[in-house]
Parts: sequence; C-alpha cells; structure tokens
Amino acid sequence: MNTYTERKSLPSIKQYGQYFTPDIVADFMVGLADLHADTKILEPSCGEGVFLKLLTQKGYKNITAYEIDHNLATAYQGVKYENFVAAEIHEKFNLIIGNPPYIRWKNLDAELKRDLETNVLWQKHFNGLCDYLYIFILKSIELLEENGQLIFICPEYWMNTTHSAGLRNYMVENGYFESIYHFNETPIFSNAAVSTVIFKYIKSKSKSTDIKVVKCQSSKAISQDLFQQLKGNSDTEKGIEKFSIPAFQIDKRWLLIRKAEADTLLKFEQACSSHTIGDICEIGNGMVSGLDKAFQLGNEKLNQTERANTIQVIKAKDLKPYTYKNITPYLFANQVESEEQLQTDFPTFYQQLKPQEERLNQRYQYNRTIHYWEWVFLRNYKLFKSDQPRIFVPCKERISNKNHFRFAYVEAGIFPTQDVTALFLKPDVQESIQYVLAFLNHKKVFNWLKTKGIVKGNIVEFSEKPISDIPFRKIDWQNKKEAAIHHKITELTAAYLKKENDTTLKEINVLFSKILEPV
Repeated sequence: MNTYTERKSLPSIKQYGQYFTPDIVADFMVGLADLHADTKILEPSCGEGVFLKLLTQKGYKNITAYEIDHNLATAYQGVKYENFVAAEIHEKFNLIIGNPPYIRWKNLDAELKRDLETNVLWQKHFNGLCDYLYIFILKSIELLEENGQLIFICPEYWMNTTHSAGLRNYMVENGYFESIYHFNETPIFSNAAVSTVIFKYIKSKSKSTDIKVVKCQSSKAISQDLFQQLKGNSDTEKGIEKFSIPAFQIDKRWLLIRKAEADTLLKFEQACSSHTIGDICEIGNGMVSGLDKAFQLGNEKLNQTERANTIQVIKAKDLKPYTYKNITPYLFANQVESEEQLQTDFPTFYQQLKPQEERLNQRYQYNRTIHYWEWVFLRNYKLFKSDQPRIFVPCKERISNKNHFRFAYVEAGIFPTQDVTALFLKPDVQESIQYVLAFLNHKKVFNWLKTKGIVKGNIVEFSEKPISDIPFRKIDWQNKKEAAIHHKITELTAAYLKKENDTTLKEINVLFSKILEPV
C-alpha cells in the first residue's frame, strides 16, 4: 500500500498505489515494537521515509530499508533502491515494520509480474488471484529471527478473503498475533477510503493463547488523542472496543469478534446443520453492458422488432428487502450482425447508440472483438432467460447505516446487470422460493454475513462464492410441525409481496425463531 513505481520517469504516484503513512500512525506502530539498542530493523517499502525518520530520531542505527522508487526517501542514507520482493536478502531481522503495497494482480506493473513468475515464494504459496501484499507479508516473516516482530499497516481485506487462505495458514503455522488494531473505515490515508488494520505478529515455534483486539469505529480524522485512547487500558472510550480472542487456527476463519458473538453465530450454523445456500441455489452475477446509460431506454417509440429485442432490468438501487421499486427497459441487440442491419431494422437503437460509438468501443473487450451495439459480457444469460422466478441482491451492500440486506423476489424474465447477483432454486429443492427469500432477509443471516461474509470495511460483497456459503435451514419434511412452519412462512411471504406490512414480517420472524435454534 506504499510505493510501487519501477522507473524515475513514471508520471504519477497515484497510478501505482502510493499511500504514505502519516507520522502519528507510524509513531504508534513504532511504539508497539519491543526495541533495544541493537535491534536489527528492516523497512521493506520505505516510501517517503517516515519510519526511517522516527527510528533514527529515537537513536536506532541498525536499519535496512528498501524502496523501488528512486524519487523517494532521498534524505536517508543506505536505502536500497530495488524491489524488495526480488531482492536476495540473506540476513535475519528482529523487527520488520512498515506499510507494504496493496495492488491487485491485474493492476501490477508488467515488470513486477515478471519478477513474481520466477519468485520461489510466490510460486509456492500464491497465484494470479492473489494481491501483491501477500508476498510482502510472507517474505517478511521468512526474514524474521525466531521471536522476531512483524508490524504492518495494511487493508484488512486479506484477513477473510478466499484467495488469502494459504497466507493465513502459513502465519498460523509460523507464529502468532500479539495484537490487531482494526480501524474499519476510520480515515487513515487522505487519498484512500479503505478499512485498515495494524497488526503485531511474532514469529515463533510456540503459540499464544489470546490476541488483543482493538476496534475503532470513529469516522473522524485520526489524532494524537485517538492513538492515546487506543494505547490506554480503558475500554469505555466512545467508538473504541477492546477485547481478547483465542489464537487463530489452521483452516478457520479469522473473526475479530467477542466470544459471545462467536457463540451466537455458531448456534445459527448448528441450526442449519451444515447446509448452505449453495446447496439449493444456482447463483449468477449480472450481465455487463460496459456503458449502462447507452443501453437504457425511456419512452422512445420502438418498432415491433425493437420491442421484441428489449429486456427488463432491475438495478441494485431499486431493490428493497423482499421486493423492488422499479424496472428499467434496456435495448438488447447482440444478435445483430452488422451496422447496416442495426440501422435498417433497429433505427431507434441505432440513433441512441451511434453517438456513443467511441465510448462503447473503449469498453473492456474480454479478449473478443465486440461491436459497439453489443453487451460486452452475457454471463449467465441462459439462466436469466429462464421461466423461473428469482431472487436479486445488490452485489455490494453498505451496512454502516442499515441493519438489513436487500434480497428481493423478482418475477421470471427480468434480468440483472453487473451491480446485481441473482439466485435460482435448483430443480430438486422442496423449499419454496418465498421461504428462501424470507430466510435470506432474516436478521440472523444479516448478523452472520456482516461477520463471516466477505466484508471490506462496511461493504459486504455478494458474488457467487460468498452467497453460496451462507448457512441455510432446510426443512425436515418428516416433521409435520416444521413442514407447517414452512407453509405458513411461504403464505405470509407471498402476502407481504402483495402488500407490505410490518405485522406480517413480525409473524415471519416469530416462525423462524421456532426453527433457527440448534437441533
């Protein structure tokens, strides 16, 4: 997350993900370290040199630093201007501290990608779906002495994403976390809105029993007072929560929550008996136009051919819990073979699209030649075209100001675009779509997702994998009471779809409370 330019002539530091650590944050991180006069310190991506400055001011001299951008940290002696990931480093360190890069593979400079293709650690532990951050963390641990300390500030996303599971297991096997400071969306960096953590990790053959967790929910700018409160022993400061959690385990999710909350989630999972939404639903992310405004229709007068080639779309902004507000018509001309045919048979479509041709041709082409009148990616089109009703949910949902998600019942023949994910019941599922809809909108599913879903700050992601992992309470059809509850929930949900009523939702929740307890 710090600095990733390869050459002096590159024009923009923003282009390469340079987010420099504020002094008060770096000072807090240095304060977490156990230092003595001879501590061997490494800063693997020193950026402007804030850690070098603070450590030097405090009298520490045994410091090694790497920086890939020759324009940075020029005021400090001994900076090695080379790529830390590719560098051959044979010594070990007592402390490695800093702000490593966070760059998705697709955004990596071509030369950095080539370095990774021959990097032994990357090839052993990672792949092209992983972030550049991962190799910085893993290589740093490799370079620590026994009982050495790793103190990094970075986004928290890797702590729960699927692609970082190998890194997490490696860290559990090779040491333990002493403390984790979770800043959620507290603004740490002036030019980046990202949920951030500062962690202190110890490389050790022995294991710790507990991890100190401090969670900061403040939306105000960082200050000295805030960091003093984080250091203090009091756990009563507004917006700050302090508690301990058990050490992380191999192949287990890393949850920064209190034991009571973890126990509640476990009971919910036990009530679902290891069944998931993926067992009962086909899940598909919406189609990609590449330039939505060009394809949206209003009150244009269409000929018969054009009317036959429109699709009805529901956008994420129009979804509500259980239902939706609006449907938007879109033109759909992917079957058109030539511009001449478009102009002749689809004159209104042509008049709308032609002025946007230049912008449409600049869309990502998905390794194909795509005509300007075509949607660029029809993923799951056959599924969406089916005669089944479906459930839509926004592919991303901010939960900082709400306590619900928006799983909505949608009739057959209505399509999602890329901001929506759709769920379809598999053919052999006995539970009704109304039951599944009500289940997904239940508060226990909300609580599970905000903790164990794919969460980035206050944003919960709803792509295929995180939706498929949601626990699901199947009905024991041999149990007449359960079957009756299912039928009543189905009936009440159908009634709510016709007429929204809070009393109906309360009745649904009462019924779920009877079956959402561990068996």
